[in-house]
Amino acid sequence: MKSIYDNLAFKVAKQTTNDYSTSFSLGIRFLNSEVRNSIYGIYGFVRLADEIVDSFHNYPQSELLEQLRIDTLKAIEDKISTNPILHAFQTIVNLYGIPLELIEQFLHSMKMDLEPQSYSKDKFEEYILGSAEVVGLMCLKIFVNGDDSTYKDLKPYAMKLGSAFQKINFLRDLKDDYHILGRSYFPEIDLLSFNNTTKKEIEKDIDNDFIIGFEGIKRLPYANRFGVYIAYIYYSGLLKSIKKLDAKVILNNRVRIPNSKKYTLFFQGYLKHSFNRL
Repeated sequence: MKSIYDNLAFKVAKQTTNDYSTSFSLGIRFLNSEVRNSIYGIYGFVRLADEIVDSFHNYPQSELLEQLRIDTLKAIEDKISTNPILHAFQTIVNLYGIPLELIEQFLHSMKMDLEPQSYSKDKFEEYILGSAEVVGLMCLKIFVNGDDSTYKDLKPYAMKLGSAFQKINFLRDLKDDYHILGRSYFPEIDLLSFNNTTKKEIEKDIDNDFIIGFEGIKRLPYANRFGVYIAYIYYSGLLKSIKKLDAKVILNNRVRIPNSKKYTLFFQGYLKHSFNRL
């Protein structure tokens, strides 16, 4: 029976999420049960593409990424795939009417990671759009159950929230991106002279994105608001930890939040949401 395969596909997407991101997995658990599998379906696909550009260094990465693009579009058109992650993803794309241009934009940013980049402001914004903002928009389609009017209303807020999350990821992963992958995303910044002044400018930019993004969280349908708020709480906590550290520490160490601290943040978020104090 095909339903067995359908269930398997989402189990694979869920396991992929759990294996690669404990923090994101915790956030998904707080989502409405009706949309959890859908978000797993999105994240499984995003993670698959990300792994091609981040981990498959001894393999033909450009060819593999292009094949993923072809297979993804075919899966969406055929409404089935023998790749469980793509099968779960196409199910969600077709169910919620996720625009193909969002998927193409995401894969374009993944392709940018395969070549050394000197990021200008425009290039940086182009990369953020594809790697983070459109992923937020895919999730937004799910949170509003495909409703076009609400989607259009919340779109700019979702983009800013995705942008903030990604920029925090860049700060958190500065060490690995620079020393291992040879990447430097922030525009017109020489990491050899990365200092606290530069760091504070980046943090201020993230704070501005967060202000706008948080307004969007408050406008989400109540049933799906809490899970997104938990993600916001986690990234806010991560940013606070980063702000306390010297720029040289950030450049040479990956910033982490201990699980005990995560649970404290999530509990505090639960109380605020339960008492409608967002």
